[in-house]
Amino acid sequence: MEYRTLDTLRRTHPGWRLLVADHAPLVASFLHDSFIQPNVRAYKRQDLVSRLDDHLYRLREQLGEAAFPRSAQQYLDDWAADERAWLRKYYPPADDEPHYDLTPAAEKAIDWLVSLGQRQFVGTESRLMAVFDLLRQVVEATETDPETRIAELEKRKAAIEADIQRIRDGHVVLMDDTQVKDRFQLMATTARGLLSDFREVEQNFRNLDRDVRARIASWESGKGALLEDIFGQRDVIADSDQGKSFRAFWDFLMSPARQEELTALLQAVFAIEAVQDLAPDRRLLRIHYDWLEAGEVAQRTVARLSEQLRRFLDDQAWLENRRIMHLIRSVEQHALALRAEPPDGPFMDLDEAAPDIELAMDRPLFTPPFKPRFSDETLVAGEGDISAEALFDQHYVDKPRLAAQIRRALQTASQVSLADLVEEYPIEQGLAELITYLSLAAEDRLALIDDSAKQTVAWTDAEGVRRQATLPRVIFTRRAA
Repeated sequence: MEYRTLDTLRRTHPGWRLLVADHAPLVASFLHDSFIQPNVRAYKRQDLVSRLDDHLYRLREQLGEAAFPRSAQQYLDDWAADERAWLRKYYPPADDEPHYDLTPAAEKAIDWLVSLGQRQFVGTESRLMAVFDLLRQVVEATETDPETRIAELEKRKAAIEADIQRIRDGHVVLMDDTQVKDRFQLMATTARGLLSDFREVEQNFRNLDRDVRARIASWESGKGALLEDIFGQRDVIADSDQGKSFRAFWDFLMSPARQEELTALLQAVFAIEAVQDLAPDRRLLRIHYDWLEAGEVAQRTVARLSEQLRRFLDDQAWLENRRIMHLIRSVEQHALALRAEPPDGPFMDLDEAAPDIELAMDRPLFTPPFKPRFSDETLVAGEGDISAEALFDQHYVDKPRLAAQIRRALQTASQVSLADLVEEYPIEQGLAELITYLSLAAEDRLALIDDSAKQTVAWTDAEGVRRQATLPRVIFTRRAA
């Protein structure tokens, strides 16, 4: 850690800028409560503005109306600016509403602030044992002499057999409460740390993709040499250390047997009395589902970057108009050169985001004006006695609730039928709710509606009458990673 390095970090690193910001407690508390604690990867602009409005309202009640004078939207735009870089503002494919995601630098700074709190219990034994285990794994996995590896395995086998014999003789050695708490805290810290690593992995993938695009934009030779160079490193993202490690982690986690084993282990550990004394966060019981959600976002990012890179390389304008491509490449090279120092003020003003196309054949034909006829009859007040009960006898089926029930059922199974779903979540609103399930299946491209097979769904209506319906078999399937 040299002086010049630290001075550069102080001036340029977003995490350091967050720690010394005037409103650092506001920024850190809001980003922690919105992104890190619930493990939410991204928000739409309107959703995040609404959350920040509520957060500012609570703070102004405590600190006064003049505490934070700017609006929620202004704060978000400021935090997403290049001068701050605490939020990443981007537009997902096929969506014109901006989304916000937490940057890895801001997450590191917030994690450091969380670590400043007084810990209830500081364990060292488990970390020492983890160091020994890791070193032993590295040494054993890199040993090339077969005899040495066999001797090590024989030694381990003898130790296991000795443990088995001691247990048969009635000498069962158990961990004390201190050892259990020590290892549980190490597990919880590591599990939460994996979630924060995913954002950094995504950012590194985006940096790799940007480096490849910058090389393409500044390429001056022929397209054949460019394609040979790029396709020679076609798997640069997947074959990087980040990509290999992430792929190994993902393959391990996607194993159904590993998921079931992890669920059983977490439930068994949380049932131990010493662990319950720590009052652990119950979200750890489903930490592997949070890993899956975060890993799926990273997987989609890698797939999207690879797809965009291939489209970028498949540009056929090289063969159609070399002059236009030369001008475009010149603009890109100048843009890369000015990336660190963008021009002040508005760069370009556009009247419309897209041109309006008006075709002559789209104009409607002439229609003679309609001449209304007025009647001079006198209106008479009616005396009809109509019951208004029908206006209040309406049933509203909560479609998002049913969709959430389907997703919850698919967390523990790769697919679930409509009959099993109704058995787990009984129908409350009769045939209308059943039709809504069918509507969800029709909208989901992964769902299967099999007309060749039938299934019977039964429910009890509000009057206690048993109802049933026979319909094609409907199967909902979990989305593949």
